Amino acid sequence: KLGVAREKLRVIPLGVDAAYRPRSIEELAAAMDRHGLIAGGYLLVVATQEPRKNLVRLAGAYAGLPAATRARFPLVIVGARGWLSGDLEKVLSPLEANGSVRRLGYISEQDLPLIYAGAHAFAFPSLYEGFGLPVLEALASGTPVLTSNVSSLPEICADTALCVDPNNVDELRSGLKRLLDDTDWRTASKESGLKRAALFPWSRCVDETVSVYRELR
Repeated sequence: KLGVAREKLRVIPLGVDAAYRPRSIEELAAAMDRHGLIAGGYLLVVATQEPRKNLVRLAGAYAGLPAATRARFPLVIVGARGWLSGDLEKVLSPLEANGSVRRLGYISEQDLPLIYAGAHAFAFPSLYEGFGLPVLEALASGTPVLTSNVSSLPEICADTALCVDPNNVDELRSGLKRLLDDTDWRTASKESGLKRAALFPWSRCVDETVSVYRELR
């Protein structure tokens, strides 16, 4: 589309910081207390609250889960409030009122890896991502992931995550049920996710970037 020959292109993936890793209950305790969370007791999404992140459909799919599931795993949203969020406010307000949804806003760099590691599962049904670093951070944390089957996201997670149509609320809801309840799948996903994330250290990003500069000498 840009008229650049394919042989001139180099795709260099981002990396995931070593701070994103599985944690013990003891490591998580202080951060859980600070934010009023229970380790293993919430569904996490990390995203700016703007249309591209597809939070309206995610919240709609989540709202259709059984009340007992929502009580056990409230949806915790981490990220700044963005723009064009009127529709999102309409769907989130009743869920916040009954305790099914919590918005934590901005989380410090020190606490964010702990919030990832403490989650029961991670959902990221974005409509478009240039890379999708939050998915990689969740995998590295040992947290099972549901994400979109579009854009760069399937390439990042390979076969370690549940990839669903982000425009289909019913498919999102079915995916969330499996993400939260399918014990066998969750166990396998944690193991494969850690292996997948290990392929994306920041050192790889640096080395491949330097390699491009060397080609240009």
